[in-house]
Amino acid sequence: MRRPTLLIAVVVVAIAAVAAWLLWGGGNAKPTAQQAVSGPYTVRFAADQPRIGGNTFAVEVDGPAPDTVTVAPVMAQMGHAFPAVPATSDGPGRFRATGVGLPMAGQWEITVSLRGPGGPAQVVFPVLVK
Repeated sequence: MRRPTLLIAVVVVAIAAVAAWLLWGGGNAKPTAQQAVSGPYTVRFAADQPRIGGNTFAVEVDGPAPDTVTVAPVMAQMGHAFPAVPATSDGPGRFRATGVGLPMAGQWEITVSLRGPGGPAQVVFPVLVK
């Protein structure tokens, strides 16, 4: 009788370990950091471990200081487009957009829009949500 109980305990522990590894990304989740140029702006975009739900994106801008920065998520292959989220200033040339909702896993495009003395500009950054 002791063997089936031990076998069940081993199976339960193995299933729990696999589930934990899958839920926490196996420890290999990496931040997304990218850079692009649009007009007079050089834009750096960072997303720490993009995930389903609310995300925080950091934007750094070199060039003329923009008056407004927004980020808008789009998942073109599924026809999803969500309203732009305003980014707040986080210091000179640094902005942070919080609560950017990505409701499902897959390939997203995050459009960063800038308005300021250098004129309007947009940059699109790909983001993969697992």
